[in-house]
Amino acid sequence: MLIYAQRQDPFETRLLKLHRDAAELVGNLSYDEVLEKIASIALERSGAGYAAVATLDEHGEIERFVPAGMLRTQIEKIPHPPQGFGLIRAMMNTRSAMRIPAISKDQRHSGFPPEHPKMSSFLGVPIFQGQRQIGQIYMTDKVITGEFSEEDQRLMELLAAYAGVAIVNARLFRDYAMRDRALTRQNENLSLLNQLASTLSTSTEVNEILEQGMMQLMDYLRLEVGEIFIKNEDSRRLNLLIHHGEAVDSLWKRAQFSIGESTVGRAAKGDVPIVLNLTEHEYADLNPLTKARGLHQMAVIPMKGRRGVVGVLCVATCHPQPLNEPDVQFAQAIAAWMATAIENIRLNITGRRLAILEERDRIGMDLHDGIIQSIYAVGLTLEHARLLMKDNPDTATSRIQQAVNDLNSTIRDIRAYILDLRPRQLKNENLMEGINRLVQEFRANTLVDVTLNGPKDGVATLPEAQALALFHICQEALANIAKHAKAKRAYVSVWTTSERVLLEVHDDGLGFEQNKTKLSIGHGLSNMETRAINAGGEVDISSEPGGGTTVLAWVPFPDPDFSSNDRVIE
Repeated sequence: MLIYAQRQDPFETRLLKLHRDAAELVGNLSYDEVLEKIASIALERSGAGYAAVATLDEHGEIERFVPAGMLRTQIEKIPHPPQGFGLIRAMMNTRSAMRIPAISKDQRHSGFPPEHPKMSSFLGVPIFQGQRQIGQIYMTDKVITGEFSEEDQRLMELLAAYAGVAIVNARLFRDYAMRDRALTRQNENLSLLNQLASTLSTSTEVNEILEQGMMQLMDYLRLEVGEIFIKNEDSRRLNLLIHHGEAVDSLWKRAQFSIGESTVGRAAKGDVPIVLNLTEHEYADLNPLTKARGLHQMAVIPMKGRRGVVGVLCVATCHPQPLNEPDVQFAQAIAAWMATAIENIRLNITGRRLAILEERDRIGMDLHDGIIQSIYAVGLTLEHARLLMKDNPDTATSRIQQAVNDLNSTIRDIRAYILDLRPRQLKNENLMEGINRLVQEFRANTLVDVTLNGPKDGVATLPEAQALALFHICQEALANIAKHAKAKRAYVSVWTTSERVLLEVHDDGLGFEQNKTKLSIGHGLSNMETRAINAGGEVDISSEPGGGTTVLAWVPFPDPDFSSNDRVIE
């Protein structure tokens, strides 16, 4: 409590000091410091024994109550701060100051809580922001005169006006700072999610995804321990796959749970996070060392993808500041991303397995319907020749020669088939170099006479996607000639215009009826059309029985100034 001289300063002096205090007050943007400063100024300039400032929330209830003139030990003994009864409630419902000589004699007085100092005189002034009351200033126990004067009231009303401006400014700055922190945190969250997305989009290993996601999450939220349980695809068991943190070797007593069993299983079954307070409660399924090593809180979060829960993420912290709702939501988002990435990897693996099975079926059908049937026919011819050896040697010899020719044809078919099975890519080649390699391999394996025409520069500036599309279309066309056309000659031509690059593959083989063959020849024709469309171009296939087949494809050329019709003939 402040000790005052026997005589109070003149009103003008007190007013000047209040103006100086107010100038310092409104320049302060710390909400807590502003409230403490208001209470301190009220105490000193009113000559009171005690003073306090209260602020109201948006519902008109007491938000903060800051006293002055009392020792901290006195404040700590009071069981609770003022709750808005008696004179305080009356102040909250008035626009005028209240000056009372004796608090105990006022009928609005509701008493003091235990250990609260007894107070006599009272002066209360409301603080307004426009038409809305945002707080009050209270002063009690005038030191010199015993009662508060009209001059005291006028000074405190002026202080309340300054206090209103200072409180509003401090609140605005506090709210701005909170929004700035929230925005900064959101940006950090987005940055981390972006980093994690990069990892998830480039990784094809489940362990790598889980390790990266867990480490980034633990570093960002300052977590001490983390574990991930993954559900087996073909069962309802959750197995511990990842553990990070040196505080404990394991968070749970077991490394495997069923869906719905224990906290881990319940989180997986319920699809909602479970937050455990390890300080106040005991959990039977937890490793006893978790509490002994100082872990305060744990979040058990289901890893839910598009097709359901694939696992459970468990994180624990020793930090006294608990995991708040945004932290849990952020961890939940990362868990969902990891779950989706795991699902994608599993779907890719399943897709590759199906593709392998389909390819095996296709190869089996091709071998059975083509090459095996041809070999079987050769066997029948040789069997017939054996029967004719004694009675008709000349016919038998003719049959054997026919079998030899058929075997040579079958060998060429096998070579062409093997050629078609080999994966092809442009190996640091331009388009013409790659097509030339295809033609050379085709000529060696099929004995078909092939002519290749194309630009001298090889269309070197054609983008890789477009070049690869034409390369694969040429490969598919040559494979179809080898398997189906029975052609003697084939022609491959590449040329350019100012807008596009064109490829033509023609043969003088058997040809086919397009409407019927597209349904029976397999995926070759549709693959060529798909590749051309994906590269921004088109493909046209023309054929007729006995008239050969022509495949004409084009892709867009990006450089409008490019034009070269110079060709090289091999």
